[in-house]
Formats: sequence, C-alpha cells, structure tokens
Amino acid sequence: MHQTYIIYSIANDRFYIGSTGVGVEKRVERHNQGWTRSTKSGAPWVLKYVRSFQHKTDALKWEYHIKRQKNRAFIEKLISSDENEFHKE
Repeated sequence: MHQTYIIYSIANDRFYIGSTGVGVEKRVERHNQGWTRSTKSGAPWVLKYVRSFQHKTDALKWEYHIKRQKNRAFIEKLISSDENEFHKE
C-alpha cells in the first residue's frame, strides 16, 4: 500500500505534499525528527490528508498532480473532501 499525504506546519503556515510506502504515521514522525531537509525547519508537522493507492506509481502521480496545482485553495479543498482518508478524532 502506498499513500499520498499532506502535512501542515503550524510554525511556517505551509503545506507539504509527499508520498510514502512505509506508512504515513512513520513518515510524519520522520518529518518531525528532521530527516527531510525541506521540512526540517517546519516542525512540528500535522497530518491533514491521506489517500491510499495499490501502486507506487499511482501515489506518485497524485502527489505530482497536487504539487502542479500550486494552489492553497485546492489543497484545502482536498483536505475537507470525502476522499480524504485521514479523519482527525
């Protein structure tokens, strides 16, 4: 299972879009531990969106599609959409 995700930095007020095959929770933990140079300064990161795919190529295509939009309103719409598999309790 591969997933495309969106995380949000409260500190920097920005979103980061990525994909993973190791599990979203583990990946967000790594972002918060500073494993990724581009997200190191934004910790703590909060998970906002998840969509799962059977194949890595599909997760990557969706990640790139979101990134190509370069539109915060588009990202916020995804976060509040029914396709979002992440539901904060």
